[in-house]
Amino acid sequence: MEKLDILVIGGGIGGLSAAIALLRKGHRVTVIERDPEWSVYGVGIIQQSNVVRAMDQLGVLEAFLDAACGFDAVEIYLPDGTRVARIPTPRLVEGRPSNVGIGRRALQKVLGDSARALGAEIRLGVTVELLDQDETGVFVRFSDGSDGRYDVVVGADGVYSQTRRMVLPQAESPEFTGQSVWRYNFPRVEGLDALQVYNGPTGVGLVPMSADTMYIYATTPEPDNPRYPVDGLAAAMRARLSGVAPAIRELAEHITDDEGVVYRPLEGMMVHGPWHAGRVVLLGDAIHATTPHLGQGAGMAIEDALVLAEELSAHTAPEEAFAAYRARRYERCRYIVEASLAICHGQIGKGPPVDNHKATAEMFAVVSQPI
Repeated sequence: MEKLDILVIGGGIGGLSAAIALLRKGHRVTVIERDPEWSVYGVGIIQQSNVVRAMDQLGVLEAFLDAACGFDAVEIYLPDGTRVARIPTPRLVEGRPSNVGIGRRALQKVLGDSARALGAEIRLGVTVELLDQDETGVFVRFSDGSDGRYDVVVGADGVYSQTRRMVLPQAESPEFTGQSVWRYNFPRVEGLDALQVYNGPTGVGLVPMSADTMYIYATTPEPDNPRYPVDGLAAAMRARLSGVAPAIRELAEHITDDEGVVYRPLEGMMVHGPWHAGRVVLLGDAIHATTPHLGQGAGMAIEDALVLAEELSAHTAPEEAFAAYRARRYERCRYIVEASLAICHGQIGKGPPVDNHKATAEMFAVVSQPI
């Protein structure tokens, strides 16, 4: 395919990964992001073996690993704190760790710096007001009064995607699961050399992020989908951890900073129909939003970006490329969405309990396959 002018809507993990992958294929890329501060949660994120491989394919692996903490196992614990399994995780890049924990701000800096170095134009505090496409391109009017014409538009604007609502108004919408996640950063505890997962109605995980830091996540039943003010968030998170393993309860005593707690209701969505309309295509959470139980939300978006760039280079017509991209990605993403949701529902009694040991091993077997 000839070199294209491409607009990426959304400056998060998926959008920046798409920009990098497309720029490396020789396309011209503009990224717009609605948040003028380009802010990111201050907590961390798990990136598993397939993401380490994807970062290598994006050409940013060294900067990524320099900002992260690698580990090669997942440990599974019963609610009382008994360890029942240590699962070695497959390395997909020789000589590199199979998984990492990384701060979200650090990850954004790695991707943002790379996109800019490759020539991306990044515009902050801008949204799309109009998409008007014909057979040869897409006219876009922006919220700052400017406009432009692009060969392709990529919607990477998250679970509440405005792009999806504009071009696929009949597509599925995100649905609240009945569960929420709480996250908080800590100094790293001695001996933490794996992702530690604690089963139970309140699911808990400890994730190393650097030599000195880690974060905790906790998934809790929140059937009425409440929203909490910042004042009191630390006490609310501590209360949610009052019935978990003793080691986690002891750690929870140090959750004291309301501003440091990140609380998010968990929503899921899988678009089963087309992932594009004309020359506008979607990726990541905009098209397959997953709960975090398998740690693969960002990974699926990054893989989407690589596959989309490959297919655009392999086809003359964008719509053929988009159909091929969906064909390669649909089953893998559907599996992650459905398997993650099954764990969620098992934890809150909306479905049968899921064996985390088995589910984690199966997930690694799936995502280790080529994209």
